[in-house]
Amino acid sequence: MDNADECRELKDELFHLARVALEGRPQDMHLLVRKLARRYKAEDGALSSQLTDLLRKAPVRGSPTRRAEVAGLPLDNDSRLPLVRLLETPELEIEPVYDRTTWGSLRQVVDEQRRLDRLKEAGIEPTRSVLFTGPPGVGKTFAAKWIARELGRPLATLDLSAVMSSFLGRTGNNVRVVLDYAKAHDCVLLLDELDAVAKRRDDSTEIGELKRLVTVLLQEIDEWPASGLLLAATNHPDLLDPAVWRRFEMVIDFPLPSREHLAAVFRDLLEMDEDSPWPVILGVALAGSSFSDAAQRVRRARRMAALNGGQIEHQLEGVVRAAAESLGRDDRQDLALRLMRDAGVSQRQASEITGVSRDTIRKHDQREGA
Repeated sequence: MDNADECRELKDELFHLARVALEGRPQDMHLLVRKLARRYKAEDGALSSQLTDLLRKAPVRGSPTRRAEVAGLPLDNDSRLPLVRLLETPELEIEPVYDRTTWGSLRQVVDEQRRLDRLKEAGIEPTRSVLFTGPPGVGKTFAAKWIARELGRPLATLDLSAVMSSFLGRTGNNVRVVLDYAKAHDCVLLLDELDAVAKRRDDSTEIGELKRLVTVLLQEIDEWPASGLLLAATNHPDLLDPAVWRRFEMVIDFPLPSREHLAAVFRDLLEMDEDSPWPVILGVALAGSSFSDAAQRVRRARRMAALNGGQIEHQLEGVVRAAAESLGRDDRQDLALRLMRDAGVSQRQASEITGVSRDTIRKHDQREGA
């Protein structure tokens, strides 16, 4: 990057910081300062340390209800709690990593919204409603933030804990209020944990109010404007009413991440260069984990390294050992071989990490290589 590009990027960062600060959004300010501290860690360690120190001394304060009233967010009539969580300028700590199919669908959604004029000229409306499915922790909410960031729009997330009023008769009204708010504002609306309110209407365990709530949702989704974007996410697609499925114009599935995708996230989280084998090692050891679960383990290792003043590699080795202990014999043997082949560790190190003898590793390696 030349000096002109660096100067332009610095000006953009300064403008962004000033805007977030003047708009009174402390949580977004914290995230921005944290990203800058990470960015300048290699270039200017003193500046990075100063920014980190500022974060420790300046916790986010303020009443969520008061901030909601100032921002004009819809509130529950009983609790006076905000019915939506609003991110004016969504920021991501790291860039998302998805498989090719998922990425293709997400980029199509963004591209359609960016090029509304071209679709209008062809007499075609953009995708208005998208349903995200997949197990917990695979990046559904993260994808909603990414879409809102790419479109330069605020992200409004339906707070189901507030919407599900103790007076069930008001739940449908709360949902209408939130959806009306999103229609009137240029934002992306995310209905998180959709299965909590959009249960199957043939579920005999549900009372009539929740069944009526599904009808409310169906009507609102049908009337969603072409200029808006409605996203919904569920961890339990089998619980959704079949009619809800039909209302969404696009369904995007988020599978568990591959070893390669986990390694890419770890490399970003750990700020390690391409020569370090640890992101690949962790990707192999934590295969089958969600992004969220795997990232929590790595963050915990970083905290332990910082508290104990030790090398992060030592803590990461503990993460891999713990993962290996939960595996059966055959899986541990497979892990040892993958550590050697995919991560490039020595036979001795693979044995120490997995608890599989070097002789056993050698035999299996020879057998599979034959």
